[in-house]
This record gives sequence, structure tokens and C-alpha cells, in this order.
Amino acid sequence: MAAALLATVLALAACDSRNISELEEGVSTEADVRARFGEPENIWDGPNRGRIFEYNRQPQGQKNYMITIGTDGKMSALRQVLTPENFARVQPGMMMEDLRKMLGKPAKVTPYALRRETEWEWRWVQPPNSSMVFTATLNDDQRVVRSGSSPDRGTEAP
Repeated sequence: MAAALLATVLALAACDSRNISELEEGVSTEADVRARFGEPENIWDGPNRGRIFEYNRQPQGQKNYMITIGTDGKMSALRQVLTPENFARVQPGMMMEDLRKMLGKPAKVTPYALRRETEWEWRWVQPPNSSMVFTATLNDDQRVVRSGSSPDRGTEAP
């Protein structure tokens, strides 16, 4: 079973690389994006009335993509959002919805009823190839109280 899971993860990573190379900012259309990535996990309102398509690769993968479609129907940005720079932007008091829009759907959500907290976890790769887990802890008000990264003991980076 572990071998099948690894094969799936590697195939998905190879498909993403090929799909990304076939898209060009300012040229590729929404139809091009959907043809290569499929239906998005979520669609967010973006800046200047554009839209942001979320393509989640959790829990097996270690990337989440946000693809911005401008008001002209063309792709204006494609970015992998599970990065140290984005994690540094996560601050105490940040709302759950803002966290979700920035990082995408987490790999794992664990509620701790007695502590009245919920942990959200994302798997990611710290360059050059260290498997990591970023955890954001939210309180009952759905606001971040703390966050940080630690080594992912359950996987090896591709």
C-alpha cells in the first residue's frame, strides 16, 4: 500500500510540473487552466475582481497551488503557496478564512475540545528537500493563536 501511495504522489508531482510548464501568465485562459488542472478545490474572490483558483495537493502531496484568473479571463499568476515566506505571514489573531485563502486546505485538522483549540497542518518541503509540517493552532473564535514548522516524521521528501 505504501508503494502505491508513493507512486501516486510521484505521478501527481510529474503531472503538476508538466501542466505548469504548459501554462503562461498573461496568455493562458481559464479554460487552459481547467483543462490542465481540472476543477479547483475552491474559488476565491481575488484582487481587482479577479478570481483565485485553489488546487490542493494535500494530504499526500506537499504543495498547494493558487492560480489567479484576471477579469480578462487570462491567468495572471500561478504560485505554490506552501512556502516559508507565506508561513512567516501567519500571525496570532489572523482569521481562519484568511489563513485558508493564503495556504489552501490543510492536510489535517485536529480538534482538541478540552483545550478549545484546533490544529491545522500542511505538509511541505523546505528547500532543498526536507519534509516539514506547518501547524497553525486556532482558538474557539477561529483565530490563530500560534504557528510553526517541524520536521515531518511520517514521510520523506521526493
